[in-house]
Amino acid sequence: MPLTLPPGEPAAGPWRAVPVSELVDLVLATAGSPSGRPRIVAVDGRGASGKSTLAGALLEAVPRSAIVHTDDLAWHEPLFAWGHLLADDVLRPVRDGHALDYRPPQWEARGREGSIVVPAGTELLVIEGTGASHREHSELIDATVWVQSDFALAEERGIARDVAQGVNGDWAEASAFWHDWMAAELEFFTEQRPWERACVVVNGTPAAPSAPGTVQIAPPVR
Repeated sequence: MPLTLPPGEPAAGPWRAVPVSELVDLVLATAGSPSGRPRIVAVDGRGASGKSTLAGALLEAVPRSAIVHTDDLAWHEPLFAWGHLLADDVLRPVRDGHALDYRPPQWEARGREGSIVVPAGTELLVIEGTGASHREHSELIDATVWVQSDFALAEERGIARDVAQGVNGDWAEASAFWHDWMAAELEFFTEQRPWERACVVVNGTPAAPSAPGTVQIAPPVR
């Protein structure tokens, strides 16, 4: 069954099931072997599309790897107005070969504990989240994966997840938040079209569950 997609987003396909290791090899080959810094891979897709699961597979495949979640950069920032933090305070220092121990401005202002850490000697940095691939800083990313998902199913997943985790209030409040989020997300993706920068597309909402250890992929869509 075809995915339900917003206007302007082309449907990927045909899908084929491959071992996760084959997907990892493809992404790492695209990212190349930079000297003195990690490979930087963006895992992008709409909310609740399955990005975190894919990012976890990449981390598991590469022993010395780290992850930066765009949700941490976006915390208390206006929707999709945090790209400069990712580019200037994460990607550029890492590409220059520096370890990272970074507290975003809103963390400082609101007293959030901890920091975003990319240790020295990291071989792979995964940027995971909606908006991980901005056109404005595409030269700072070595490879992008687009996780394509059914629009309606992703909304259902997101609301159910927020309710289960106690995020954004009860069902009515979580639903209202997601409608606002998805309106902003649609506008962002319409402008950014991150699938055009992807080396591969992953099916985040397959019609039937994939066999263990496999994932459905398709060539990039333009």
